[in-house]
Amino acid sequence: MNTNYERLDLIRVTLDGAILRITLNNPEKRNIITDPVNEQISDAFQAATFDERVRCVVLSGEGKVFCGGGDFAQMKRKVDDPGLYFKGLWGSRRLVHTVLDCPKPTIAKLQGAAMGLGATLPLLCDLVVAVDDTKIADPHVNIGLVAGDGGSLIWPQQMGFAKARKFLLLGEPILGKEAAELGLIAESAPSFEQMDAIGEAWAAKLAGAASNAIYGTKTAINLPLRQLAQAMMDVGMAFEGLSNISKDHGEAIEAILAKRSPTFTGE
Repeated sequence: MNTNYERLDLIRVTLDGAILRITLNNPEKRNIITDPVNEQISDAFQAATFDERVRCVVLSGEGKVFCGGGDFAQMKRKVDDPGLYFKGLWGSRRLVHTVLDCPKPTIAKLQGAAMGLGATLPLLCDLVVAVDDTKIADPHVNIGLVAGDGGSLIWPQQMGFAKARKFLLLGEPILGKEAAELGLIAESAPSFEQMDAIGEAWAAKLAGAASNAIYGTKTAINLPLRQLAQAMMDVGMAFEGLSNISKDHGEAIEAILAKRSPTFTGE
């Protein structure tokens, strides 16, 4: 497995002792995830799986926002040429499976906002800590898309179906503090510094723990999620692909780019 992390030039990946740090580092664009960035995140998690030096993975975002979600310009291209959606489908599918399959313990540290795929990605990790006022949301429905790239998989498993339906069907954000109280994430803290300290304490403990015991325990815990991912992802991505060619999604993207409110017709 290629563990030349320097080749991953769209994100920052560094080996800090036994901790592999994956950082979304495009703060000027709110660390949005394009298809090429998606691919490199998957590459980093897959490399961590087979890199014997790595005993823990820490995912974070540079700047005030962890991740603002997807790239609207890329979405417009996929509306204009639906074939591009299907070319990117396999990368989205791969990301979910790669993160869940990684036996190394994974930690996500969130601040500002974690939106769409930028919420799904950290929620697939083992331990998530956020600043209390972090906005976590999967607002796919707000832009006429099915939440098929992992949101409909992971939110119900973390917080239960009743609450997950509320946030996924209404497309509304949940703040970090409430997310911790409802079990969507492991913990929250009032400030960035406190949040970061919690995440780093977890990482230090896991990096120095009995690794084989940790890996085996994580693999057992994740087995139901991995089975669900195998059962759900293809269907979810297919439905999202259908919604990609809907009039409502096209209208939503046009409205966003024109900085106006969309008018949905249910088509």
